[in-house]
Amino acid sequence: MNYASFRRKCVTDSLKGNLPFNKFIETNSMKNAGIFILIIGVVLTIFTAVTFFTREKVVDLGSIAITADKPHHVYWSPWIGVGVMVLGVVIILVSAKK
Repeated sequence: MNYASFRRKCVTDSLKGNLPFNKFIETNSMKNAGIFILIIGVVLTIFTAVTFFTREKVVDLGSIAITADKPHHVYWSPWIGVGVMVLGVVIILVSAKK
């Protein structure tokens, strides 16, 4: 089989959806998504708060402005991270069964 006939066969097979590695790509991407979600769950379990700052004008006298950084905190329960980890494990197990 020369290159042109091989390429023609690959193009026609891909248009029909009959590529042998379609299932592998589908399960591999699902597994990767599950691993990514699992890692996010671990991070959410370890770090249960985020602090970010916004600038706020305190004094504004013409061309002179004094600003202050105001902290804002966002908290969540570690159980949210555990739930996300469970979801990641379920996705990994479902992709392994396919």
